[in-house]
Amino acid sequence: MTGPTDARPPEDYRLLVPRDWFRIDLTLERWRPQLKTFVDRQTAGRPVSAEARRELWTTLRNTAESGVARGALELFLRAEAGSAMPATLLVSLLPMRGALNTPPKEFAAALATRRGDNADITVVPLPASDTVRVTTATTLDLYVHMPADSGYLLLAFTAPLTGIAGPMGELCAAIGGSLRWV
Repeated sequence: MTGPTDARPPEDYRLLVPRDWFRIDLTLERWRPQLKTFVDRQTAGRPVSAEARRELWTTLRNTAESGVARGALELFLRAEAGSAMPATLLVSLLPMRGALNTPPKEFAAALATRRGDNADITVVPLPASDTVRVTTATTLDLYVHMPADSGYLLLAFTAPLTGIAGPMGELCAAIGGSLRWV
């Protein structure tokens, strides 16, 4: 493991995300109005039909609701030029204690079996810890192993317009590399 070997689970994490990413705290009940604010800003001054606006709201709401049901803590949204659909970062806690906890290499092998050939799955060292990196053309998932074998923190990036290759992928990787336990 490349990160700290503290025997206690972390109390929190710190993540550096650029200022132009809109943050929504999914642990609070007010996330829906925050999401509506983002959709209003994203579509303001653009020739966007009411149907496209509803579709954007529905897609992002479903992403947030699904994330909340699976332990998501935060949702970050970044407007991409020329597209109503933003790039996203969904941060989720995946607690896995005792027999449920799997070291990163075994977790990567299990993900590879489950996902098949449509993703590139590797284990990479990040400053926070060894991390299972799963990439497709438009997604980057970083399963960061938490100290004290307490589970994983999942950083799930999606870039529907630009894809993960190139500058957006480098930005997502840099955000993931900024993760620190506190």
